[in-house]
Amino acid sequence: MNQNKKIGFVHTSATLVPGFQQLFKEHFKNSEVSYFNMVDDSLIKEVIQEDGLTPAISRRVVNQVAAAQAAGADLIMVTCSSIGPAVEMAAGLMDVPVLRVDQPMVDEAIKMGKRIGVIATLTTTLGPTSDLLKRRSLQLEREIEIENRLCDGAFEHLMSGNQEAHDKAIRNALMELQEEVDVIILAQASMARVVDHLSDSERKIPIISSPTLAVKHLLKLCS
Repeated sequence: MNQNKKIGFVHTSATLVPGFQQLFKEHFKNSEVSYFNMVDDSLIKEVIQEDGLTPAISRRVVNQVAAAQAAGADLIMVTCSSIGPAVEMAAGLMDVPVLRVDQPMVDEAIKMGKRIGVIATLTTTLGPTSDLLKRRSLQLEREIEIENRLCDGAFEHLMSGNQEAHDKAIRNALMELQEEVDVIILAQASMARVVDHLSDSERKIPIISSPTLAVKHLLKLCS
């Protein structure tokens, strides 16, 4: 492993920082690879307000990624799925790898089954995630069907500090969707903790989220 590498995490919510810090410690515990976090929650607020990406927001995402590169990152991971298309745009403009947090998860889901359920708490995330699923399935030469579920109001609960209401909405959607698909992906990194609280009897099919798979992918890239 290249011990001198530095990873830059770019977040649109400070609520994601502790989780990625913990995952980094777990998976890079025998490494001297370092990391730093950059947070700008005004980005996701503007995406929600505009109901998706605009040219102005995309430019801001590119600027944020460029700032991470300027700060010395050898690898940059953007942890917000809603701005995924802008992240891909930024990737083509940087001198270091720029990664979408959800691509390793999407690739894993495509390998697991044909009928893929997508659960999100924002409409602005469902579109980019479904689009990525379709494009990656073509590249991986796999035929898939996508079933979307929106947990309306859950993101607002999270932002207001009501984690319990947020988690309950996601859990209810999971219980319902499991009967219809082969595998479920949680479209936002902020949803990952819900899976950890499901019992074995409640988890009838694979349910995957992006943070752990993304950090494992980073570990491979640093090897």
